[in-house]
Amino acid sequence: MAAYLDALRSTLAELLGQNELETPVVLPQQLPAALRGDVEQAVAILITYQNPGYAQLYLERLGRFAGRRDVSEVLLSEIARLLLDRMAYEDPIRIAQLTLDEAAIGPDGVPARRVDKKCRFRIDEMVAALPEVVADPVLDTLGRVGLLHMPMKIRFNATDWLGVRRLRIEASLRRWRLLSVRYAVERVWVERWLHMIDRALSQRPDSVMAIVHSATMVRGYGDHYRYGMANWSLIIDTLIKPALCGDLQLPDLPAAIAEARAAALPERKQITLRRVISAIRVRAGASPLPPAKRARRRNRARLEVDTKLPPA
Repeated sequence: MAAYLDALRSTLAELLGQNELETPVVLPQQLPAALRGDVEQAVAILITYQNPGYAQLYLERLGRFAGRRDVSEVLLSEIARLLLDRMAYEDPIRIAQLTLDEAAIGPDGVPARRVDKKCRFRIDEMVAALPEVVADPVLDTLGRVGLLHMPMKIRFNATDWLGVRRLRIEASLRRWRLLSVRYAVERVWVERWLHMIDRALSQRPDSVMAIVHSATMVRGYGDHYRYGMANWSLIIDTLIKPALCGDLQLPDLPAAIAEARAAALPERKQITLRRVISAIRVRAGASPLPPAKRARRRNRARLEVDTKLPPA
């Protein structure tokens, strides 16, 4: 309950034009000097995206790899770049923020540039941006009536005072983001990606960069995001994780990842990707993938990602 009250106070303060007290962020001590500028810029983006505490979480995650002998400056730079992309994920709140930035609103509330665009989300994606206590019953109802994946076009209009005011209200809802269904999924996704990088550093250092770059599969919003998340999860579960555990013998794991990624098409049943992964597994002397199971609409698998953290 305290988290909800804090979010409500912060939202009202922002709408009234009052600034919150900023918590200072601390960069990792072992961060290479060459990366400090990029990391400081990432921190500024995440403070605007959410708050200083969220930026500090970014630094803490990055700090797990800073100063490690097995992590080069190039590798750390890629982790920092892609971690920023994933933590600043594109939900409707973020699109409202970006629209306001693009319009360059002056002190008088008048946009310097007219920005008017429509984005295609899915209805479950819109609802998932709400706090869990609100979103869960709505998502269950939508699942029962078969409307969970219905597309929705949302207008982000910064051409007049009313449109700008609406965008500001939408952007202020970022205070509720960390209580949302979507954030719970993103948090687990990021932690799992970082976990796989850490495992690869000790078990399969030849595949680390390929696993780092696998984050680029998950981007955007709407169906593009959902297909990317589902395909990434399948590659992790059936190729990368078994290879890191020693259950799947793949001498050239980066090549196997690249082969699977080339087959990661926007298919609801992932037919092409599953066929290619099965072929890779058979060549390695393992069993092919079983037939895909039909997804349960009411299950939180609607977000197309396993929300359980992997074992260490």
